[in-house]
Amino acid sequence: MILTPIDDDRLPAVLGRFATALGGCGARAIFDRVARPAAAARAQAATAAAHHREALRVLADFGMALRPGPPSADFSWDGHGARCDTEAYVLLHEAAHFQLAAPARRRCIDFGLGPGPETGERAAAAREARLFGLAREREEAMASLLGILWEVELGHPALASLLDQNWLEGAGRLGAATHFQDVLMALTAGGFVTAAGRPTRRLREAPDGEGAA
Repeated sequence: MILTPIDDDRLPAVLGRFATALGGCGARAIFDRVARPAAAARAQAATAAAHHREALRVLADFGMALRPGPPSADFSWDGHGARCDTEAYVLLHEAAHFQLAAPARRRCIDFGLGPGPETGERAAAAREARLFGLAREREEAMASLLGILWEVELGHPALASLLDQNWLEGAGRLGAATHFQDVLMALTAGGFVTAAGRPTRRLREAPDGEGAA
């Protein structure tokens, strides 16, 4: 859910302010790959269907089982498989969660993070929660950005997700750019993306309490 919608005519200026706040670091080049104005709208029709197939292949490559039906039927991830009848960007977000979750939480409903936006059986997902507070927020932010970088890798409209997930909220302020840099640095340090911001196939090996590397 977008906290502050950005009109199309304002978007280039907002992107420019965010990029300027990032300065000349490597994060700026990665942001520039995400922030293509042409990628601000979700794919439609045949293009969306092709993106969906590509996202399913990413999940399959990670060994994630695929289940028919939407997440609203129960869970996005039931500890064994992901519901398939949802948008490509949601599937890539689930793949990112699979990479970042501690090994024990990969076997938990919704990765032990509590119910997600599309979860149908919210009470059951809440009972399965294993990660809370700042640790949960950190992993959610990392999964958000990693999923977006998977979209960039596949040529999907990543800027639409950057907007939906409120990365541009407060654009131009140092805090917004610092948050992007910090999350990107954590992904890079963990080996989940390369220095150029390209996703890897790394799965987290450390248990909770020992970081996401």
